[in-house]
Amino acid sequence: MNLYEKIKNKEEKISVIGLGYVGLPLAVSFAKVVDVIGFDIAKDKVDGYVKGIDVTKEVGNLALKETTISFTSNEKDLRKAKFHIVAVPTPINNDKTPNLNPVKGASKTLGKNLTRGSIVVYESTVYPGVTEDICVPILEQESGLKCGVDFKVGYSPERINPGDKVHRFETITKVVSGMDEESLNIIAGIYELVVQAGVYRADSIKVAEAAKVIENSQRDINIAFMNELSIIFNKLGIDTTSVLKAASTKWNFLNFTPGLVGGHCIGVDPYYLTYKAEEMGYHSQIILAGRKINDNMGKYVAENTVKLMIKANKQIKGSKVAVLGLTFKENCPDVRNTKVIDIIDELKEYGINIVVHDPQADKKEVFNVYGIELKEIVEIKDVDAVILAVPHEEYKELSLEDINALYNNNYTHINGNGDIDDKKVFIDIKGMFNRSETEKMDYLYWRL
Repeated sequence: MNLYEKIKNKEEKISVIGLGYVGLPLAVSFAKVVDVIGFDIAKDKVDGYVKGIDVTKEVGNLALKETTISFTSNEKDLRKAKFHIVAVPTPINNDKTPNLNPVKGASKTLGKNLTRGSIVVYESTVYPGVTEDICVPILEQESGLKCGVDFKVGYSPERINPGDKVHRFETITKVVSGMDEESLNIIAGIYELVVQAGVYRADSIKVAEAAKVIENSQRDINIAFMNELSIIFNKLGIDTTSVLKAASTKWNFLNFTPGLVGGHCIGVDPYYLTYKAEEMGYHSQIILAGRKINDNMGKYVAENTVKLMIKANKQIKGSKVAVLGLTFKENCPDVRNTKVIDIIDELKEYGINIVVHDPQADKKEVFNVYGIELKEIVEIKDVDAVILAVPHEEYKELSLEDINALYNNNYTHINGNGDIDDKKVFIDIKGMFNRSETEKMDYLYWRL
């Protein structure tokens, strides 16, 4: 009886190391059919999960309360499992180089508690070679075991899309790889227990690592192209959304839109690939050009906000701007690497006071990470401009009258022609509202 059969029969356990936006849904899914140990070094997070509190909002409190996962922050509990899935973050440093500390730390912790006959599968996004060249030596050193003899490894890139209720862990084809045919068959079989969409067996671990890192790089480049078009069309006085609607009537036009590219995937993964390329003596041109455009979009939005405020005869220094939405994407509480913060920081450079609201983000986390005190929307009033930064579902319920209530409606200014100018500046980054309707209500409206 091999490891697959033992796990299927609940004679052996799976461990999931790292219980964030990727690891938690994965652990909950597996726990429906096999025995799962859910490990995370953050004791507070683990305690919350035990109580049925899902801070990620990926699976929901009810699913947590009903799950059979054995949650723990005690690394020795990993010794009870034989199939280990590592799903920790892989961020970048300030200089845009890969920060492999979380995956190295997880490998060290697991290595100390690794037993003979185990299989270790990494899901963290990395550049080709990390699993075999960096993680395996750590596992061997800490465990005293030999890879290929005492334990085996594989790689299966995560494809979870935070906040997406349609494309879930179970419904996305799972790319799997193993160091040899035996490990590949076991890894594929175990994932097939829960992944309804089936698995794709990659030719090697490096191929699977490369496939993951180019998925987000491709998306990043396409969005960068849209952002560059937005900059060009803005200079030409053409509405980008209208252009894209017209162009999308062609059957093979790719459906991408301009926007802020943050988070822990699309805004990060391309740097892993370009870092490895540099190591091999090749300087990326297209990938880094796309990254440069996307990294500067927050500043671009802020600059256009100030331009419109000047056009509306608003005094810039000491003015007040409301930012609606702080997370890196809509309908998700994750604020890691959000590009909305770039808008806020840039506006502060002009001496503008910023008030921020987000119905999805955790207030405590936002304050701890960014020093920003999130406001309730009813607390926001007398602002000179509104930036609708993230199109959360909650904001789709807002009417233009609701937006109007946020402004300083007593504000008037006599312009150079002797006319009263009380236009309200409204920056609708993703174009949630209808342009013509907003302009009829005397807004100065702008979107990417």
